[in-house]
Amino acid sequence: MSRILDLVSAELRHLEDSHTYKYEVSLQSAQDSLVRVNGKKVVMLASNNYVGLSNHPVVRKAAIAGIKKYGYGVASVRFICGTQDIHLALEKKISKFLGTEDTILFSSCWAANEAFFASLTNEKMGCETYKDVIYSDRFNHASIIDGQRLCKTETTDRKIYKHADVDDLVRQLEEDKAVDYRLRIIATDGVFSMEGDLAPLDRLVEIAKHYDAILFVDDSHAVGVCGKAGRGTPEAKGVHGKIDVLTGTLGKAIGGAAGGYISGKKEVIAFMRQKARTYIFSNSLPPSIVFGASAAFDLLTKDKTIVKRLQRNTAYFRKKIVELGFTIVEGEHPIVPIMLGEASVAQEMSSALLKEGVYIRGLWYPVVPKGEARLRAQVSAALRRKDIDRALKAFRKVGKKMNVLK
Repeated sequence: MSRILDLVSAELRHLEDSHTYKYEVSLQSAQDSLVRVNGKKVVMLASNNYVGLSNHPVVRKAAIAGIKKYGYGVASVRFICGTQDIHLALEKKISKFLGTEDTILFSSCWAANEAFFASLTNEKMGCETYKDVIYSDRFNHASIIDGQRLCKTETTDRKIYKHADVDDLVRQLEEDKAVDYRLRIIATDGVFSMEGDLAPLDRLVEIAKHYDAILFVDDSHAVGVCGKAGRGTPEAKGVHGKIDVLTGTLGKAIGGAAGGYISGKKEVIAFMRQKARTYIFSNSLPPSIVFGASAAFDLLTKDKTIVKRLQRNTAYFRKKIVELGFTIVEGEHPIVPIMLGEASVAQEMSSALLKEGVYIRGLWYPVVPKGEARLRAQVSAALRRKDIDRALKAFRKVGKKMNVLK
């Protein structure tokens, strides 16, 4: 044990000398447009609470009702005694919202992504010898990458195509036409969390059909956010209901608690119920989360102003932050990367902004490429115009003080 403690301690000293992520800032309030930090209310610009449902009274009331009616937890996995009628109802509600045939719930989208790739590629399914291939966008989320790492190397080839570059993807598919792959899988985020850009799903649907490939999309940062009704990247790109496999989370826009899902063809979902280890051997979602997530979907379905308010706030913030003189990654998503270049600048500016009443986090290598350090602003529908203006005022003050702005 002493040996590993020495190794860990040495690595910690190395990390402390570099620009590593520190977790000393804790919230003293519920997640909302304003949060309490060190006894002071600050504007929240770092949360996945995109449509403001994490602390919405309807969602809170639903979660409390879930505990009152069904208890604190299920104390079981799904196939033993952990399936309640509310789990089945939520799966149907998600399927209807996404335009798919069926849905299976997981403890997180990370668990869902691991389950999909490992379950599908590691099963013989009547083939004694076979080879599968996965084409993955270079900027895909870590959960997609880790899911693919669980695929056996002797039966699965893993290939990377340039970020959102359909020409590079087609080039690789053409090169592999002669290879007798059992399954071809194209894997992409719907919205890329570090950049805030949307995958070209309209083109990817066509490509997947042409090459008889499965199109897998993790839409965690898009459901409740993108598209006219918040139904995600497929809706925004005009291919709603045409994606083979969708995964997503209930831990961002959909109430912000926990949980994930795989949604798609009923045969695929039935297969996952039998083979997905992170489903079979994990406890079911607790009733409070099921009730809260269900209420969140109902709010999005019934109240069209929620998504519109988010999109107005996003457009306003993007416009004003550029007018101040900051460089951002252009787009339309509420993830707004404010480019600063050096990790030290991002780290210092994040701390300075907190002192000025804005909670925002910096991103730097290895999370993003070297030289591309940034602050990642995340706009919410919960923000009032005066909250956004307060944040912009702080950006201007800190930017000038640090000579980021001229």
